[in-house]
Amino acid sequence: MAMLNPYLSFKDQAREALEYYQSVLGGEVNITTFGDMPDSPEMRISDADKPLVMHGQLDTPKGLCLMASDTGSVMPYVPPSEGMVVALTGPSQDMDYIRGAYEKLRDGASDVMDFEAAPWGDHYGQLKDRYGISWMFNCGDGTV
Repeated sequence: MAMLNPYLSFKDQAREALEYYQSVLGGEVNITTFGDMPDSPEMRISDADKPLVMHGQLDTPKGLCLMASDTGSVMPYVPPSEGMVVALTGPSQDMDYIRGAYEKLRDGASDVMDFEAAPWGDHYGQLKDRYGISWMFNCGDGTV
């Protein structure tokens, strides 16, 4: 089965962000740095880039796979776009998990819309976290 997974790009904070998201969502983080890659004539890695995340992945207990990497000096950094949103949704039995994630991500967040009962009957909220990543939360029996 094919899956769609958010892949977040950072200038140099991917490790910090993935570890933070792990503290919020649970799960296991796996990280490969640029320094883990073998040197080759096609891809010279500077000493400054070696500790940066080439690929990182957080697999959460609820099935979300969140991936991230640092840009390093080999490419121009493109910050998160306003149109990109990570959505955390689930049925009413996941309310404690989703509300807990919302409350933890709210620390240091901006553009916060409270997680509360919505006109369509579910609970809904949104925010932009401390890394500039936009999140949407929806929980209720009409979501899944």
